[in-house]
Amino acid sequence: MKNLEYKGYTGSIEYSGEDDLLYGKVLGIKGLISYEGKTGSNLENDFKEAIDIYLTDCKANGIKAEKPFKGSFNVRVPPTLHQKAALLAMEAKVSLNNFVAEAIRLRIQKS
Repeated sequence: MKNLEYKGYTGSIEYSGEDDLLYGKVLGIKGLISYEGKTGSNLENDFKEAIDIYLTDCKANGIKAEKPFKGSFNVRVPPTLHQKAALLAMEAKVSLNNFVAEAIRLRIQKS
């Protein structure tokens, strides 16, 4: 397992040899939600508890909880790459968004 998953949130798994401790943080949000544990089970429990506390605090304070990986993001590419991708998308009669999404899907399948 490379990451932890809970309620739509993904958490990293790191190890500190100096502290003999597993630790991590929630990925894909601007805020910092961290957790730790001596064992994998402790780490996972602390991760889930940190998410639950975050969601409870947000609700109690009337704050909208950050959603990780919303499905949209800006990509900056050189103009020539943008042009080539746009022309290929037009040729294929698909939107540039669908063209890029498919390219990402294909790359992920290879990994």
